[in-house]
Order: sequence, then C-alpha cells, then structure tokens
Amino acid sequence: MIDEFAKDSLHGRLRRDREALLWKLDGLSEYDARRPLTVTGTNLLGLVKHVASVEAKYFGEVFGRPSPELLPRWQDHDGSDLWAAEDEARDQIIEFYRRTWEHSDATIDELALDAPGHVPWWPEPHTNTNLFAILVHVVGETNRHAGHADILREGVDGRTGMRPEHEMQIDEDARTAYCAKIEQAARSASSAEA
Repeated sequence: MIDEFAKDSLHGRLRRDREALLWKLDGLSEYDARRPLTVTGTNLLGLVKHVASVEAKYFGEVFGRPSPELLPRWQDHDGSDLWAAEDEARDQIIEFYRRTWEHSDATIDELALDAPGHVPWWPEPHTNTNLFAILVHVVGETNRHAGHADILREGVDGRTGMRPEHEMQIDEDARTAYCAKIEQAARSASSAEA
C-alpha cells in the first residue's frame, strides 16, 4: 500500500512540475523563449528540450523500454539538448515533451517501484537501480529546471508563479520598494562586516 502511495505522490509531483515548466513559455516571443539568459547559455525552450530528453532516457532506456523518439546515444551527448536550433519549432519541442510524458507515464504505471533498471551513464557501483530511485531522480531534475525557468522568466518580463491561477498582477512600485529594502539590508550587512 505504501508503494502505491509513494508512486502516486512522486508521479503527481512530476506531472505538476512538467506543466509548470511548460507554462514558463506561455506568451513569450520566439526570441525570448530561445535566447541565452545566463552566461552559460541557459534558455527557456532549451530547458524544456533538455528535460524531455532526460525523461525519455530515464524512463525508456534505463528500463529496456526505449523511447519511440529519435534520441542521441548517451555516449554522444554534445549539449545540443540544451538549446533549440533555428529549424526546431517551439511546438515541435513541446510536442516531443508531451509524447515523452506519455511514454514515461506508461513506464511508471506498468512497473512496480522495485522494478530493476540499469543506468549505463552512472558510475559504478550505482548503475543498477530501480523505478523508485529513477522517479526520485527525474522529479528532482524536473523540479530543478522548473526552478531555473522561474528565475529566467522573471528576468525576461517579471512574471512569476507555478501556474496561471497563482500568478498575481505585477505591482512595479511594490516590487521596487521590496527590492530596495533587500538592497539596503545587504548594504548594511556589508558595512557592518567591514
């Protein structure tokens, strides 16, 4: 009974975080969805593409249920899953992610939490694992990148939140005052340190 509860809880969290990640693309121009927003090139559409690739491999290859999508071999990872080329449409990447969900969900639904898996790109002695460990890993990975997307989207246009129904209107005056308060606290702490 606890296994089903754990599985349902983790799977529910994965579904929620998937939707949150996709929502970060809503209303953005092609440029803002794709442009590098950090010095390492992190971008919103690239985060979606990356998480889709990660999920496809972990819930596919690891359990001998290869993704129906064409994926590069793990040995050939070249970073191309972290950004969208000009010939890759946003809808194409989003649909790849949604198809990956279907494949992943089928794996999660059909296997028991203790179902064995093998992760060839993990170091020994950790290559042999199970569905529970992979669910925890992928939930963490998805959540981590959804958090990146939160910060990136806030930097693009100030929008925050996990879902549309939780988004509040931006009050620029209140936001400016709040940031000024934090800045003052930082400066005061820095002065006291010196």
